[in-house]
Amino acid sequence: MKKKRPELNDKTHKAESGVNNPRKKGKLLDTATRIASSGKYALQFSSISRKIGPLIRMVRCTISKEYLDTPWQTIVLITAALIYFVSPFDAIPDFLPFIGFIDDAAIISAVFASISKDVEKFIAWEATNSKELKHQLS
Repeated sequence: MKKKRPELNDKTHKAESGVNNPRKKGKLLDTATRIASSGKYALQFSSISRKIGPLIRMVRCTISKEYLDTPWQTIVLITAALIYFVSPFDAIPDFLPFIGFIDDAAIISAVFASISKDVEKFIAWEATNSKELKHQLS
């Protein structure tokens, strides 16, 4: 098993304790979606914007029990990364222009890389279900 980045330790403990609370997790996912889609930090997000969406959708589908193949550790890592992402007080404060999201991008990228196989499986599942839903509606 890979070692966790030290920056994630506190967020991982918080994620592990809150991962079973649907209200908290829903609020976290809504906040992460709002920040990522706000456009306010478009330049800073360009490197991670394509990664955050699938992570958020993966957690949402796991919570709703639509998708059941997500390992527990993957959910905890995604949750910890999203907590870090939405927190304005982290290694490099987010309010600093141009550099405030460098650490967030590094964390999201590291987590994404460590769970890439799980994300690929989810995206394939999502594409299959999307095709099935379109077929059912037509």
